[in-house]
Amino acid sequence: MTPITETAYAKINLALHVRARLPDGYHEIETLFAFCADGDGIAIEAAEDLTLATSGPFSGGLPTDDDNLVLRAAKAMQAHFGVRAGARISLDKRLPIAAGLGGGSADAAAVARGLNRLWVLDATEDQLCTAIGPLGADMAACVASRAMLGTGVGDVLSPPPADMPVAGTPILLVNPLTPCPTGPVYQGWDCADRGSLAIARAGWRNDLTPGAVALVPEIGLALYLLDEIGTAHFVRMSGSGATCFALFDSAAMRDAARDEIAAQQPGWWTCASVLR
Repeated sequence: MTPITETAYAKINLALHVRARLPDGYHEIETLFAFCADGDGIAIEAAEDLTLATSGPFSGGLPTDDDNLVLRAAKAMQAHFGVRAGARISLDKRLPIAAGLGGGSADAAAVARGLNRLWVLDATEDQLCTAIGPLGADMAACVASRAMLGTGVGDVLSPPPADMPVAGTPILLVNPLTPCPTGPVYQGWDCADRGSLAIARAGWRNDLTPGAVALVPEIGLALYLLDEIGTAHFVRMSGSGATCFALFDSAAMRDAARDEIAAQQPGWWTCASVLR
């Protein structure tokens, strides 16, 4: 049987406005989710038991037991839908770890979509979100993997504003390959509510950027270099870092920027993609 394949699309936050710190430690946010055409690769085959194997440039040290969100999502799917069958899951880890690209959640969501097909569940997106949603606040956005406005803790989704960049917009991802853990970045937020999400793109910000730069100064350098190239029309950090991104009017501009970044910082990771 040919394996079922899915792409765990890289998630970016075009904006991430932090509005309040909640008593349970989570944060009330307003964020604009978008997704790139590239990401980690998932392959799934029928099997008696649930197993996970990893490969790829960023697979080193990844657990293959219940500490991996992919396997936990698969078990949540089994339990929710009452499935007794197993699956052999392969994860090709192409995105950096702790990169602000929703990697773990995107992987788990892709596995849920793949198992939905393998086990012929015919589940809707809402049903998949019910099954694996408790595993992470951005799980619902990653199941859909399309542009969304996220509120609450990022789990309440609605259509995005009209100023969203269109599908096919060239995007360059840049990561200095220094992990930037989410918890400490959110803890570094200064608790200042800088206001609601603007309709116009010029007002979109990432309130976690100062705290992330304090932890990983290379993020500040990445943002500076992307701005300094001068051809991008929108530059931000994604999520809690360390990945930064830039949007361009053409693939040629994007690729030239990628080459310039690679020449200046040959040890950094870059990915030239487009928005879905």
